[in-house]
Amino acid sequence: MIEIQGLTKRFGRTLAVDSLSFQVHPGRVTGFLGPNGSGKSTSMRCMLALDRADAGTALFDGKPYTSIHRPLFQVGALLDAGYVHPGRSARNHLRSVAASNGIGSKRVDEVLALVGLTEVAKRRVGGYSLGMRQRLGLAAVLLGDPHTVILDEPANGLDPEGIRWIRDVLVHLASQGKTVLVSSHLLSEMAQMADDLVVIGMGRLIETSSVENFVNKHARQWVRVRSPQIDGLAQQLRIDGAMVTVVDPTAIEVTGVPAATIGEMAARHGAILHELSPLQGSLEDAFLEVTASTQEYRAQNPPVPTYTLPPNSPLPPPQGAPR
Repeated sequence: MIEIQGLTKRFGRTLAVDSLSFQVHPGRVTGFLGPNGSGKSTSMRCMLALDRADAGTALFDGKPYTSIHRPLFQVGALLDAGYVHPGRSARNHLRSVAASNGIGSKRVDEVLALVGLTEVAKRRVGGYSLGMRQRLGLAAVLLGDPHTVILDEPANGLDPEGIRWIRDVLVHLASQGKTVLVSSHLLSEMAQMADDLVVIGMGRLIETSSVENFVNKHARQWVRVRSPQIDGLAQQLRIDGAMVTVVDPTAIEVTGVPAATIGEMAARHGAILHELSPLQGSLEDAFLEVTASTQEYRAQNPPVPTYTLPPNSPLPPPQGAPR
């Protein structure tokens, strides 16, 4: 378990991390999210004593990182996949890391096979692609089979197969009861692998939550309706207080009324429905909504084309009602 309490870090006048507190639980993948410049990498560096925090504590199973004996067996971390001597082969790099922690060469071969680098293990790392370096970095993390894994942008440079592979690896590690904290800007991937989220902005905690609760709370929810009588449906829904957005001449998006109510209304008026789909925004949508005020750079949204329904196209009265 990782416990962060009151973590604070300044660089001159810049407050990079501001009294940050959260917990990361074993057996779950926790996504560490925030806009560029939010303090994620600095927080991770302070947790691992690579930067000295000005205040606060970071404990791994109750101990600070600096007090852990043979830390590779307890905490495996990858913050910069490029930080490897380019003249070394992948196997020799891992052998040196393993030797510093009393790990035999057999384990080196095991992790090389696990990350798919066996065939290129004798090549110099300087000739590796970024994706290959990420795999090598993860191999070093796994050498000691640690209880806690911390990764900063582990999918950076990976192709689609590699991205899926890293997702499967992290989910597998969590299923073994390990504590997994991963920072990533690939929110579609985070939505598929993370159980919990820690969201920060401008160095401060914004929210901790499960992925499901975070999306349900912050992402937009609406219903897409498609019908040959869409103009009449739209007018009736507006009368009933719904917010209606026209998509095209046969489809609308409705906010504020559940799908079941729309279906019942259409049935009462004898309207034909070709589609009635409850929809919800993604983790990306929820994240952008929550962090909007903490984004360092914001581009102007492109204009969205609109369609106007023809006027005076009411639905017929409900079936059985007097005309």
